[in-house]
Amino acid sequence: MTKENQNRRISKGWQLTASISSIFIIIALGFTLIFAPAAIEKGTNQINAHPPYPISQEASRLHQQLTVADLHADSLLWNRDLSQQANYGHVDLPRLQQGNVAIQTFAVPTKSPRGQNYSRNESDAPDGITLLAMIQAWPPATWNSLYQRALYQSGKLHKLEQSNPEDLKIIRNQSDLGMVLTARQKGSQQVAALLALEGAHAFEGNLDNLEGLYEAGYRMIGLHHFFDNRLGGSLHGVSGSRLSLFGRRALARMEALNMIVDLAHSSESVVDEVLKLAKRPVVISHTGILGTCDSPRNISDNLIQRIAEKGGLIGIGFWDAICDTSPEGIVNTLRYAIDLAGEDHIALGSDFDGGTKVSLDASELAVLTELMMRKGFSETEIRKVMGENVQKFLMKHLPEEKTEA
Repeated sequence: MTKENQNRRISKGWQLTASISSIFIIIALGFTLIFAPAAIEKGTNQINAHPPYPISQEASRLHQQLTVADLHADSLLWNRDLSQQANYGHVDLPRLQQGNVAIQTFAVPTKSPRGQNYSRNESDAPDGITLLAMIQAWPPATWNSLYQRALYQSGKLHKLEQSNPEDLKIIRNQSDLGMVLTARQKGSQQVAALLALEGAHAFEGNLDNLEGLYEAGYRMIGLHHFFDNRLGGSLHGVSGSRLSLFGRRALARMEALNMIVDLAHSSESVVDEVLKLAKRPVVISHTGILGTCDSPRNISDNLIQRIAEKGGLIGIGFWDAICDTSPEGIVNTLRYAIDLAGEDHIALGSDFDGGTKVSLDASELAVLTELMMRKGFSETEIRKVMGENVQKFLMKHLPEEKTEA
């Protein structure tokens, strides 16, 4: 065999090896794209193991009469088909219907620092959602743009509505919500879906993007998430700063559009200033209360009272950072909150599917009704906290009809 033939054989061998390696890489990438998203979520959105919660006939009957509402779930972040019931995660349409949920807020996070904690996160910390977007095969435009991530996740909810119009309706105004509630009185199980942005860093410093978010269906805006941004300080950031000039301009524009302002994750300085400046009531969509547990994720009793005095809503969370996640622990916090701020200002703010560990999913909300009855809550208190407060708030503070952005 000549040297030239030997070289030719070696070259072909290397080409074959490279081809086989490429095939294995493609197969491995395919397996990653198919199986990794579910594996990641199964390890992230967990439920404490428990036997079925016993629900009395009396509690079940009352629960089915309630207008149940939840102010916060991050379900759009994940790749699950929310029209189908899954055996992991916390929220999908079948489980919402099993839990008799009438109003579900779908919150949209766009950036969350890797290694996040509730005490301190640098604004330039590496972002975990970038990697998640790539693994879940989101469009490349979302890999580098928080604004595009917000639009992409809202698009997922629009597609869910289009494919399941009898089961879900995105509410953009009071009329939309009224239609869902009327249909439910006639036996429908349609869920009213409120789109909310978790963290105004998705504005990317441009208030024109707020207009685009409004057009995409967003009606509630959380000013902060886990880090400081151009609007001011986060409860878990570094600066603890007040509302910036840009933040004041954003607040004024949100109010002009009749968008609801959510102060969950905002620094106490920002909450204080917004309460002084805002012309409309605000919400804290998901929180705990320092008076029940000294956790950096919980806010002070004083601020809870001030939000209530301004006509606002406080959503009580279900997850481990707010301490006792058992159904009884949640109900005890609800009792404390009602006594602190009044029965007209307390709601549910689960933080389902928010990278959280909880003790119930959306199908099991009747256990809260059961425990509130056992603990002597009045029927009026139960009806208000489980959803009537949210219903009344939205019917008053959503746009009456389409508002021009």
